[in-house]
Amino acid sequence: MSCSSRLWRQGLTELRRRGKNRHESGAFLLGHQEGSKRRISKFIYYDDLDPHCLDTGIVVLDGSVFGKLWKICRDVDMKVIADVHTHPGIPLQSFTDRANPMIGVPGHIAIIVPDLARRIVGAEELGVYEYLGNHRWKAYLKKDVPRFFYIGMWS
Repeated sequence: MSCSSRLWRQGLTELRRRGKNRHESGAFLLGHQEGSKRRISKFIYYDDLDPHCLDTGIVVLDGSVFGKLWKICRDVDMKVIADVHTHPGIPLQSFTDRANPMIGVPGHIAIIVPDLARRIVGAEELGVYEYLGNHRWKAYLKKDVPRFFYIGMWS
């Protein structure tokens, strides 16, 4: 999976702004997939789909927004490559994250950004989780992340 440095910086800056340095925020990452290669091209922020999803301090997305999301995907001829959301502190999945994948399809990727995205972080600081189905996940942490998720100009 890959994302350009510029888009990644813009996306994290916007996640920080939307979280107001106080609470979680997140987005669906749209792009293209060819075989096992996934390239991120666009952030669709959760609160653009559901204006109240950040009201509790954690992301609680109303299921009715998925119709809007699929329409956006059709309109821009992209698919959901992954989702990303911020956490205070370290980028580990919570019980709620594990029990409630944003896209409950095996192979879906969830990315967690530490410290509410208060600074731009590289791949090795993220938590990247691949959904295996049945509420099981494969975690990519620290040195494993850059082998799975490339952030740079050759995206």
